[in-house]
Amino acid sequence: MELGLAGRRALVTGAGKGIGRSTVLALHAAGAQVVAVSRTRADLESLVCECPGVEPLCVDLGDWAATERALRDVGPVDLLVNNAAVALLQPFLEITKEACDTSFEVNLRAVIQVSQVVARGLIARGVPGSIVNVSSQASQRALTNHSVYCSCKGALDMLTKVMALELGPHKIRVNAVNPTVVMTPMGQANWSDPQKAKSMLDRIPLGRFAEMENVVDTILFLLSDRSSMTTGATLPVDGGFLAT
Repeated sequence: MELGLAGRRALVTGAGKGIGRSTVLALHAAGAQVVAVSRTRADLESLVCECPGVEPLCVDLGDWAATERALRDVGPVDLLVNNAAVALLQPFLEITKEACDTSFEVNLRAVIQVSQVVARGLIARGVPGSIVNVSSQASQRALTNHSVYCSCKGALDMLTKVMALELGPHKIRVNAVNPTVVMTPMGQANWSDPQKAKSMLDRIPLGRFAEMENVVDTILFLLSDRSSMTTGATLPVDGGFLAT
């Protein structure tokens, strides 16, 4: 399916590793110009070596002032993928203020800030756009030790709907993807224990975790005009986990 992304300018946060990095590579391969945002300079340097032409932007999105400075001259952006996130897992009775602050700063507040910059630019230019927020199945299911993470992602799902409501009249679509465990290097490390993996796989009707391309393909579809009538959606990429 031709997605028509060639020549469009995209910004991807959390671009250094995992889903974000794979999204940058896929967008570049589709002919888009890509601004890759990460807080880790070494990851951006290796990404540019792997994918010449990508525009690196190094900033910690948890820092509001630094993010404002970094995005001030980012230029026109047509497509946005809010992928950057942290997962600080603690039992409910042991949750710390630091975990709450860091999680909400990166997983929710930064989405608001970056999306405001992009949406204002789109409105000023009078052009349509598409924003995809990378959420999680954890937004809709309680998971042990995930109180803060589940709360952030639940808030992100509702933010997605309100953004879609308010930005729709400006022809800006906003959707979320909600993956299950994804076999990024981090996912492989965290779920390599067969006993731990079985407890989750038993709840997934398809009986397997997601590969990165399953999520990236969905992101690209939602960015493209092929999904031009879809906004405010939270799209599971979960093998049926949320259906059980």
